[in-house]
Amino acid sequence: MSCSIELKNVSQSFQSNCSDSNSCESNTSKNNVSTITLFENLNLSISQGQSYAITGPSGAGKSSLLMLLSGLEKPSSGQGCFNNDNHTSALDNLRSEIGFIFQQFHLLPELTALHNIALPLKLRGDKQAIKKAKHWLAKVGLSKRANHKPSQLSGGEQQRVAIARALVFSPKFIFADEPTGNLDQHNANEIADILFACCQENNAGLVIVTHSNVLASKAQNIYSLANGELTKTNASLITPIFEEQQVEKVVINTAQVAPC
Repeated sequence: MSCSIELKNVSQSFQSNCSDSNSCESNTSKNNVSTITLFENLNLSISQGQSYAITGPSGAGKSSLLMLLSGLEKPSSGQGCFNNDNHTSALDNLRSEIGFIFQQFHLLPELTALHNIALPLKLRGDKQAIKKAKHWLAKVGLSKRANHKPSQLSGGEQQRVAIARALVFSPKFIFADEPTGNLDQHNANEIADILFACCQENNAGLVIVTHSNVLASKAQNIYSLANGELTKTNASLITPIFEEQQVEKVVINTAQVAPC
């Protein structure tokens, strides 16, 4: 049975020290502390098995919104809840049901690709951790790189390991913060294909924060966060153009992407 995450009238703000009086806003207090509001009274619901892209300018609060949805941060005001089998609970209870993929990969440098993937299972006491990790290495096409450490892998290979690590314990939701931001266009397209295919196969909800129209256009639901407002965008209005650094059209051989 599918589940969902819901944010209700959520606001997020933080305080920042203001060293330049000319750049401070009117809400700066006498001790030079300024309150910066990213968004107010925001509402959003995401469902397991669906894919979502959140776009918008830098500094709009996209990553903060991702952290709130995943239950890893709490809002300044408002409420987040996790609906599972007709039972509603706080988002704190969601943490065992999510996988997170970062732009910087965040693999442990002292561990091999295989053991990076197995780690979440080992921490849960799963005696089949290595077997399952090998299975996921094969799914992302890295069986031959099992004993290589992150420093011996390319950026695209490291991100494949990060995807496998996030999905190895079959989470209900995957959150990805600029998962292709550090990759060239060829690797970015391959990683996107793997990520969406694996989430779909495992019925995991996928929420991506991205600046890339190419990546956003692959999602079933597309939102734009700008000026404190979250707006749903018609997918047909997103032009999946390649980024400026690409000079040739890249043809992805989907036959090389292992099925999940």
